Amino acid sequence: MSPHPRELPKLRDQTMRHLDDPASALRSGTGDDAKEGLDALAANLRESGLYWVASDMAALAVSSGSQLAAAQWSTADRPSERGLIVLEGGVGHMDAQGVEIPIEACAWGPHPEGCLVWLLISRRGLAQKMTRTDLTLVVEDIPPLLPVYAFTVPVDGSVPMVEIDPAVPQPVVGALAASWLLMQQPTLIDTQRERPDRAVRKAYARQGRPDPEVTLVDLRRQYVPQGQEDSEEERKAGRYRHRFVVSGHWRNQAYGKERALRRQTWIPAYVKGPDGAPMLASEKVNVWRR
Repeated sequence: MSPHPRELPKLRDQTMRHLDDPASALRSGTGDDAKEGLDALAANLRESGLYWVASDMAALAVSSGSQLAAAQWSTADRPSERGLIVLEGGVGHMDAQGVEIPIEACAWGPHPEGCLVWLLISRRGLAQKMTRTDLTLVVEDIPPLLPVYAFTVPVDGSVPMVEIDPAVPQPVVGALAASWLLMQQPTLIDTQRERPDRAVRKAYARQGRPDPEVTLVDLRRQYVPQGQEDSEEERKAGRYRHRFVVSGHWRNQAYGKERALRRQTWIPAYVKGPDGAPMLASEKVNVWRR
């Protein structure tokens, strides 16, 4: 079970305590080769934006991410320069010595080599996984969000998925990249702010820190594409004599001032063709109504 959105500030801070303590099991139990990456994770978490993606939205991120051939990872393409995102229900698994570890969250931030991304599992998820083994989990030694694997991505231009660290499962990295892109489409998603519990807000006030906020991301109530009608030229030419389903797909769409910039935009599945024409029912169509 994924953490609740209100818990994220507290879970983030508790994870940072493990990262900041050289005597913690997380620090003392990892080699020197991981020190730099864990230091960077701690620094990024300290200033991270907090995001919680609902299960429907996470499912769309996984599905649409599988169709991404490439993605951009620059600061302008992220919802914030540094961030922590929890995807409800997880977005795939990593193999760890024959054991499948579910990836439930990702953290990112700047790095000399571009953008550093950490894949994380919640302590709850790990505990659930451990019930199927003969091993015992020492809860106090495990941070609420446990770092599993880190990789860096260049931030210049579009990076083909096949060029990203091959140890990272494509469904995981695709879902993260798709999440960032989908979060830039207000016609497709709803966002709202979730404040933490009063005890957490008081603790932040005592430390002179501003109230933390979590951005909740979910699909809009009607997952309905806009502007997909045939053009006037197509209708006059009688180009389409049937209706058919155009599957959800990415389009390199213009945006920005004078539409001079380009960004991958998710076009939801829709039906194309003239009203009243027979349907070519070659695919199953899922209509999202929430």
